Formats: sequence, structure tokens, C-alpha cells
Amino acid sequence: MVVEFEDNRLAAIVFGQHDHNLARIEQKLGVTLINRGNRVAIEGGADNSEMAKRVLGDLYDLAKKGHEIAVGDVDGVLRMNEGTVLSGEATPTKPATADSKKAGFLTEQLKITTRNCVVVPRSPGQADYVAKLKNNLMVFGVGPAGTGKTYLAVAMAVSRMLAGEVDRIILSRPAVEAGESLGFLPGDLKDKVDPYMRPLYDALYDMMPAEQVEKRIASGQIEIAPLAYMRGRTLSNAFIILDEAQNTTSMQMKMFLTRFGENARMVVCGDPSQVDLPRGTRSGLRHALDILRGVDNIAVTRFNHRDVVRHPLVAKIVDAYGDDDGR
Repeated sequence: MVVEFEDNRLAAIVFGQHDHNLARIEQKLGVTLINRGNRVAIEGGADNSEMAKRVLGDLYDLAKKGHEIAVGDVDGVLRMNEGTVLSGEATPTKPATADSKKAGFLTEQLKITTRNCVVVPRSPGQADYVAKLKNNLMVFGVGPAGTGKTYLAVAMAVSRMLAGEVDRIILSRPAVEAGESLGFLPGDLKDKVDPYMRPLYDALYDMMPAEQVEKRIASGQIEIAPLAYMRGRTLSNAFIILDEAQNTTSMQMKMFLTRFGENARMVVCGDPSQVDLPRGTRSGLRHALDILRGVDNIAVTRFNHRDVVRHPLVAKIVDAYGDDDGR
């Protein structure tokens, strides 16, 4: 089987420096790729060769849109085409939306456009999550670390704010200590809490220029605050994200969810396997998932180790731990 690309320059982007991207495809699919100019000969089993052909085509489409192809993009294309685990296992996958003909990596409807970048899902779970973020008022993203729950939610929030669909973004986390103490940290409350909010800041800086982030934070258009600061408020015309929701109590979760106001969107992100609450305290995230099942306009995406988009070793660690929360 031979794949031929029209543009040699784009083909080189697909191949990667020193053909690193081709080597990644070979490793994951068990095929041999031999490139000559703008042509790639694919040798291997029929199914895997066909898969490699589709992956190369998707990567070429991505390169045509001006995207530099990194190993993470190759892994993402593989996941979206076959639901692959980074160890090489493959299972069938379903489209992310009911009217999709293909669970394609480059599905236009699943792109999130921000000031700095265009964010696309890199796994079937992420595709499902993005589709639900676009179509529901409240979404729960539940699953292990490294699956992009918070990152994609922040991207969607920034996209909606830049499009004028919401006036502000509100990002919150419970200030629960993961085995450490806040009290002995130097500085005022902001200084003590900021380390807990750093993942939210990092995501924002990926989506917008730093000076715009700082300006919008200073003006209150972007608010990053501990969960306790939400009490008594009605959050209207806002995109609201609660991160690390597994560390809320049931009462805190109820308080947060009932802040929902007119023209609001709300996303709750958490990993039930990493609860830092005192022993015997039920996680508000688990409670909410139980009692809100079937409520209209509330959707849930459950990620697993197959959706981990960090280093492949992280997926193996998540799989090894499974549902064990260490208690």
C-alpha cells in the first residue's frame, strides 16, 4: 500500500524530524513505513496498514491547516481513529456526536478556537467531552489525571468569552490540603491559595497572551478564587469551572451547583480516585453524580486510562492503580 502526498513540504511536516512521527506510527501499529519524497509505502497486516493510511491522511490534513505535528498529535490521531491505548491495544470507537459519520481527529465541530491556539480532542473521551461542553449547560468531566478535563474546559471558556457568548470566566477549586498545610506557607491568603490555582493559570496562559490574561484578571473578567468565595453569589453570564471537585463535601457541591445563573455554563472536573478529604467524608463529586443522574441539560463524560494524553507512562500508572484510592 502506498500513500502519496501532493505537497512535499507538508509531507515533511507529517514525517517529523528524522522521520520521528513515522517511527511512532510504526511502533504503535506494528507496520513498516518507507518514505521516498512525498510517498510512503506501508507494509504490514491489512487492518493495521489501512489504519496507518488513515492516520497519515489525518496528519496531512492537520499540516495543511498550519499545525506543526508533534508526537502528541500522532498519538491523538491514533486514539481518535482506533481508540488505541498507548501500549498498542486497540478497540473500536464510536463517533463523538450522533450525527458524526466518523470519530475524526479533525472534526470541525469539535475544534475549540482560542487567541493563542486551536484545541482539538486527542482521544475518543476528549471528543465526547468537547461535544458535551458545546451542547449542555452543565457538564461533569470525571476521570484520572492527564486526560485534559480542566484544560479543555478552560479552552471552551476562553473561546466562549472571546466570542461574546459569556461576559466572564470564573475558575474555582476547593483549597483542600493534599497532605500538606496551608497555614505555614508565607504571605497573605492569595499567596497561600495561588499554588492550588496554578493549573488554572497555566491553562489560561496557553489560551491567551499573558498580558491579556493579567488584564482580564485585574478587571474581574477572569476570576480565580477558592470555592468558599462562591457562597451567596448568583453567577450569571459566566462560564464557571470547578476543578478538583472530588475534594468538595456534599454541602459544598450543592452550594456551588446552585450558584448557576442566567446565561451560564458550568463544568465540574474531578478524579474520584484522588480524594484528599478526611477519612469517612463522602466526596461531593460522587454524591452529585449519583443524585443528578438523568437530569436534563446535565451531561457526564467519564474518562479512563485510554484518554490520558500525558506521557505514555502516566496511562500505565493510572491503569495499574485502577479504582484503588489508597484507602
